[in-house]
Amino acid sequence: MDALLEAFTHHVAVERGLSLNTQESYQRDLVTFLDFLSRKGITDINASSRSLIVQYLQELRECGRATATVSRNLASIRSFYAFLARERIIAVDPAAQLETPKRERRLPQVLSAVEVESLLGSPDTSTEMGLRDKAMLELLYATGIRVSELISLNDTDVNLSASFLRCFGKGSKERIVPLGRLARRAVLEYHEKARFHLLRDKKESSLFVNHLGDRLTRQGFWKIIKKYARIAGITTDLTPHTLRHSFATHLLDNGADLRAVQEMLGHADISTTQVYTHVTKSRLQDVYSKSHPRA
Repeated sequence: MDALLEAFTHHVAVERGLSLNTQESYQRDLVTFLDFLSRKGITDINASSRSLIVQYLQELRECGRATATVSRNLASIRSFYAFLARERIIAVDPAAQLETPKRERRLPQVLSAVEVESLLGSPDTSTEMGLRDKAMLELLYATGIRVSELISLNDTDVNLSASFLRCFGKGSKERIVPLGRLARRAVLEYHEKARFHLLRDKKESSLFVNHLGDRLTRQGFWKIIKKYARIAGITTDLTPHTLRHSFATHLLDNGADLRAVQEMLGHADISTTQVYTHVTKSRLQDVYSKSHPRA
């Protein structure tokens, strides 16, 4: 089983060229699934079956896992068995006809304009770390890029004179995103007053670095945004993705074209972007119910 998982991991990394995050997600899901098969006494992958996969998914539900998590696990299992079938390691693919659980539509968590202002104003810009944090938060809200894209930015990916940045999204697809005036100013100030002093190796290419001078990690940024949420008095469960959601929603609130927002977010399918139109409709309904005398 371990050898099969290793072969599949090599396949998604080398042949399919999937991102490191996706590779790790597949591996986590499949390690748990293969542990389940082991508990059921299955030591030969050919002895696994559709009913065992269904049992596993049901076990995830009974453990309180969200529908999205169950769906992601099924997607990982499907990819694994499809690979085994193509390699003729198994004769029949037991996951081929399994239906994906219907996901409940959850509207993304969005900050109000006032909350965004409070969050962006929280870093102490009299310090080098504060300048870095200010630049990162402004950049996230100004561009809507993912946190993985933020921490992957190199110094040369941001063109401050032309006010745009270049980032690589899912599937290593390159896109160009405009950079707003305030975010440009924050990044410029960080670049001029802090970045060089934070670097340990002056040849380091990363735009944003940690206190050791190395490239910042997702976990490191998670701690940073939680810290500033507390300082700003934001009580909702703020995640790094919240600023991305707020970016898209606030653009649409102010009349931005849906296709343009799709392009800036790097969504392959516009239906992914359309969830934000539901958010704006929900906000309109809330305003109406609070404001109209006959609502």
